[in-house]
Amino acid sequence: MSVGTPAATASFSIQAADLARVTAAMFAAAGVAPDVADVVAEDLVAADVEGVPSHGVMLVPMYLDRLAQHSVSTSAVGKVVSERDGAVVLDARNALGQPIARQALQLAVDKARQFGVAVVTVKNAFHFGTAGRYARLMADLGCVGIVMSNTRPLMPAPGGAEALVGNNPVAIAVPTQGPFQAETDLALSATAMGKVRLAAAAGRSIPEGWAADSDGAPTTDPQAAIKGMLLPAAGPKGFGLAFMVDMLCGGLSGGAVGAEVKPLYGNSQVSYGCSQLFLAINVGHFPDGGEFGDRVATQIARVSESRRAPGTARVYAPGELAFATRESSGGACRLSAETVRSLIDAGRKLGILLDDNLAMQKG
Repeated sequence: MSVGTPAATASFSIQAADLARVTAAMFAAAGVAPDVADVVAEDLVAADVEGVPSHGVMLVPMYLDRLAQHSVSTSAVGKVVSERDGAVVLDARNALGQPIARQALQLAVDKARQFGVAVVTVKNAFHFGTAGRYARLMADLGCVGIVMSNTRPLMPAPGGAEALVGNNPVAIAVPTQGPFQAETDLALSATAMGKVRLAAAAGRSIPEGWAADSDGAPTTDPQAAIKGMLLPAAGPKGFGLAFMVDMLCGGLSGGAVGAEVKPLYGNSQVSYGCSQLFLAINVGHFPDGGEFGDRVATQIARVSESRRAPGTARVYAPGELAFATRESSGGACRLSAETVRSLIDAGRKLGILLDDNLAMQKG
């Protein structure tokens, strides 16, 4: 197979360490400081290792395009614009989302250690990958971690034909005595737009119930869905929660809400400008905090060992499937041919030549 022309139907197994190295090299070539490039690459590749390609390196070309158009800055540090006890507002100033998320979660944890509970809201923010990764990092530091973000409007109210709120992900992770942190990470739409884009790139239809076209009619055509709207998970429940996340993220930070958040895949010269919230609860501030991790582990085991329905091989507790996927990956992730091709093309624009296995070649 010639360099830069992966077969359309192929998929590729790439070692995560190699993929992170190549991804970091591309960000560094785009002007991002090497240590920051490493953070961005690590967080994106982690999503692919966990089997969430919609939040993995498929995003790299879009990130790089926005860096080139200066709607995303190469900075790694946001500015604290308000700090009142456990309430902090951080202005990301359109910096890359992954280092800002690391800054915000550490601020939240540090404040929670002092006050018991802390909230860091972020305005003028950019896409940060999976919310669950940052909730889990807070759990690693001994806090319940809750992470939210708003997005540009993607979903109508039930029965509506106008996108009013984003699919606004929410993630919660709790410290757990065991091999993984109990965690849930969900967008409030029936699916993520990244999965719709993956289906469109592969020429596949999407399941019923995922999306509607621009007139509000249900569709299984991913192209019509991209031009149209995602549907809320569980109808009015998903819509109501997404509306509240929008208010908490943008309302408390003084940042963008609703249509003030711009399309991620829209005009790359216009800043995305989403808003985010990082909430840390220090379990050590509670009388039974010392037993919390053990109690969570007991409930994890209760779920994992529960009686299975016919035809079900395994029941997973929250956070267990991501852990199992990481453990079984062998340190590798599978990338679609479309993603590999997009990375090869992105690298070429930066003077980095990659073969079909994303190994760097001498130019």
